[in-house]
This record gives sequence, C-alpha cells and structure tokens, in this order.
Amino acid sequence: MGHREDLLDGAADCLYEKGFGRTTARDVVAVSGTNLASIGYHFGSKEALLTEAAVRGAADWAQALDRALAEVDPAASPEERVAQTWTAVVDLFTRERRLWVTYVESLAESARSPRLHDALVGAQRQTREELASMFHALPDDPAEADHRTRVLGGFYQALLTGLMVQWVVDPEDAPSGADVAEAIGMLVGSPELAAH
Repeated sequence: MGHREDLLDGAADCLYEKGFGRTTARDVVAVSGTNLASIGYHFGSKEALLTEAAVRGAADWAQALDRALAEVDPAASPEERVAQTWTAVVDLFTRERRLWVTYVESLAESARSPRLHDALVGAQRQTREELASMFHALPDDPAEADHRTRVLGGFYQALLTGLMVQWVVDPEDAPSGADVAEAIGMLVGSPELAAH
C-alpha cells in the first residue's frame, strides 16, 4: 500500500475520531505514518484529502447497506421483509458504528463540498431504488416506475436516515428493527390514516 492509501486510511480514522472540523494535517500524518508533503502531493490540501476519505466512506456505506439488504429473504411475506430489512439495518448500525458516525457528519459537510455532495447523491439514489423495489412491485411503465421509486424510495430513505441519526446520537433509546416494523404496521393499519 502506498502513501495515498495510507493517507486515506489515516484520514478515515481521523474523521471518525475527531471529525472534519477538528482534524489537522498533523493528525492524519501521525495516524498514517506518512509526512505532510504527501498530503499536498497526492491531494493538494487536507480538506481535499478529508473529502476523498468521506467519499470513500460513502461508497463503503452503500456497499455495507447492499450486503445487509441482500440478506433479506425475497420469498418472505411483505410483513416479514419489512421486519427483516429494518432488523438488518439496525444490526448494521451496531456492527459498523464508526462508518455511520462518519456518514452522518458527511451529510452536513456535503453542503460545502460539491465532490462529497455528488457522492452522497449517488448513494442515496441507489438506496432509494433498492428499498422501493424490495417492498413494492414497480409498474412496467418507466415514467410511473420512476415516480413510484422516487416517492416510495424517498420515504424509506427518510426513514433510514432518521433511524441512522437516532442510532448515532442515542443508541440506548433508538428504535430497534422490530420497533420500526411495528410502527409501519401501525401506520398501514391505522383507520385514521386510511380516512385521509
């Protein structure tokens, strides 16, 4: 492994331990075992290095989520798939806490970084599509399928992001996968919601 990869690994460690705002170039150098000149040579600046580490983290996040969702039994009933999906997601939060903490911070940082913003947009669009198709049969008409994916996938993406933030901030009291499945069941079966 070369200095570039060592720097990215070190920057990822620093993002988790200290975050964007408190990580210095010297912190990255100390963790990575490289030197200050390597940052300039490979990335141009500490900010560019941290952004690339966060972009790589977004890709890692998407892959980890893909693996978790692949474990859901496609032959299960819709109710079972909901429970399996959200349990797998919550299990992922507990196993990969470091990844999620960095991802949540990256959401805010993306407002200042077009490169990071674009990476997160791509990851979110992919997740929306996967979640929408996991729970719903999409119509053959491409325009209607795109609409349903945007609306349904956007709902599940909002649920996923909100759940992630709760697990990062307060894991002791955050909803479990079973809690999420139960809440969705309550909403679907709610006569009050059906009346609107």
